[in-house]
Amino acid sequence: MPSTKMATLKYAVGLAPSDPDSQPVMVLGQIRHLARVSWDTIKVKLEPQVSEAVWQRAVSELFPSPTDSLHLYLNQATLAALPGKCSRHNTPSRAHSVTRLVRSLLTGADQTVVLVCERADMLATGCAVARALPLFTRKSGPQPEPTITVEVLVVDGEQASAEEVQLMQDAARGIRLTARLVDTPANEMHTDAFVEEVKKVGEELGVSLTLIRGEDLKARGFGGIYGVGKAAVHPPALAILSHTPAGATQSIAWVGKGIVYDTGGLSMKTKTTMPGMKRDLGGAAAILGAFLVTVKAGFTQNLHAVFCLAENAVGPIATKPDDIHTLYSGRTVEINNTDAEGRLVLADGVAYANKDLKCTTILDMATLTGAQGTATGKYHGALLTNEDTWEVLGAAAGRASGDLLFPVPYTPELHFSEFASSVADMKNSAADRSNALVSCAGLFIAANLGFDFPGSWIHVDMASPVHSGDRATGYGVALLCVLFGAHSSHRLLQAVAPPLPPPAGHTDGTNSSKKMRLEQRRP
Repeated sequence: MPSTKMATLKYAVGLAPSDPDSQPVMVLGQIRHLARVSWDTIKVKLEPQVSEAVWQRAVSELFPSPTDSLHLYLNQATLAALPGKCSRHNTPSRAHSVTRLVRSLLTGADQTVVLVCERADMLATGCAVARALPLFTRKSGPQPEPTITVEVLVVDGEQASAEEVQLMQDAARGIRLTARLVDTPANEMHTDAFVEEVKKVGEELGVSLTLIRGEDLKARGFGGIYGVGKAAVHPPALAILSHTPAGATQSIAWVGKGIVYDTGGLSMKTKTTMPGMKRDLGGAAAILGAFLVTVKAGFTQNLHAVFCLAENAVGPIATKPDDIHTLYSGRTVEINNTDAEGRLVLADGVAYANKDLKCTTILDMATLTGAQGTATGKYHGALLTNEDTWEVLGAAAGRASGDLLFPVPYTPELHFSEFASSVADMKNSAADRSNALVSCAGLFIAANLGFDFPGSWIHVDMASPVHSGDRATGYGVALLCVLFGAHSSHRLLQAVAPPLPPPAGHTDGTNSSKKMRLEQRRP
C-alpha cells in the first residue's frame, strides 16, 4: 500500500540533554552566532561523544561558501554554517539556506535540530525547518517516519518561551498543511476535497463557514468562478471562513485563488507546461494555513478567508474564447484566453469581500502568472497594491518571515488599457504580452473593486515561490502571519510584525511612505 505518513515535527522549549549516539543532532547557525555559544550551553547536546576542543575547532574551521558543514561525530553530530552575507532584499534569517541545509543533513532517523539565531529571526528560522519536511507522499513500501525535534538557542536575548515555541509549532503545522495541499494531485485534491479541508479548519477554530457551490454560484451572479469551473466533474465553490471576535473595529479579507487543476481550458496548455498545475491552488492553500495559525494566535480584528475554488477543465460546456461573462462586481468580461482563469475567480472573490463582507483591507494571493518568476524570481513573490505604505510593509514582512516579497509597478492609467474590449467592459488577457504582465494581471482583479476603492488592496503573485523543485514550499503562511501580526495578541507576532497604518481611506499614495519610516535591520 502507498505510504501516507512522513516525518513528525515538534518544537521544544530549551535544550534537552541527549547523546548523539542515540539521538543525532544538527547544530545550525551563522558563524558569528555559533561563536557566541558557550560550551557549557551546548555540551548537553554533544557529550560524551564530542569534546569542547572538537567543538571550538569545528567552529573556527567552518568556511561557508555559501554554506558549510562538518561532522563532529560520524554523521550523528553535525555543525552547519549559514551564509555570512545577506543583501538588503534577502531575509536576515537566511531562511532558504536553513531549509536546504536541514533537508540535506537529515539522517532519516529521529534527530534534533538546534537553531542558533538572534531573537528577531527566531520565527523565520523555525518556519524554514518546516519547509524542509513535506507531508505528502504516495510512495509504496515502508517509508521512514522519524521525529524531528527543533530546539532554539537565542544568542542576543531571552530564550524562547513556551508560548513562543507553541507559535512556531502552529506555524510549522500551517506551512506543512499548505504544502500538503499544493503537493496533492487533483485526482485527490479536487474542489470537494478542498472544501472538506476548509471545513476541518473551521470546525477546529470554531468559526463560521459560508459555502456557495455549483449552480448556486451562477444563480447568485458569480460568473467568474462558475465560468471557470462549470465543466469539471467536481463543482466550483466559494467558501468563506469568518473570524469575528468581540471588540473588532476592522474587517480584513484574505482572498485565495484555488484552481485545483489548470489545464488551460480550451486555450489548452501543452504537455510540458501542464504538469505541475496541481499547484495552482497555492494561494488558497496558503490562506488556509495562515488563517489557522493567525486565529489560534489570537487575532483581534474581523478576518475573513475567502477561497475561490474551481478546476479549469475541458468539456462540452467549458467556457470558450469569445464568451462573455458577467462577474460578481457587475463588470462584463470578454474571454480571449481561457488560460487566464485565476483573475476571473479572484475578481469574484474580492468583489464579495467588498460588497458582502464590507472589508476595508482586501488581500488576494495567487499563483497568477508565469511572468512573476521573470519579474521577481523564484524566491520573491510579487506585490501590487494601491497604497505605497503596503509596498514597504509587504517587503518588510517578507524579510521578517522568510517569505520574500517585492513590489511591481502600480499604474492602472498606463497598463489597464491592455484589457480593452469592443464588446464588453474588458478582456481577460493583456493584448501586449511584453507589457508588465504581473501588474496587468493584478489590475484586472483590482478593477472589480474599482480603482477608486477607498480601502487597501494588496495583491500577492507567488507562482514561482510556491514550489522549489518538485515540492511545495508552504509559501505565504509565515508572510501573512507576520504582515498582519500587529493585529495579533501574540507577543512574538507583534514583535516581528511591521507597524500597520491606521484604517484610513485611500489617498493617492504619494506621501504615505514619507510619513512612515520603517527601520530596516541590517544583516
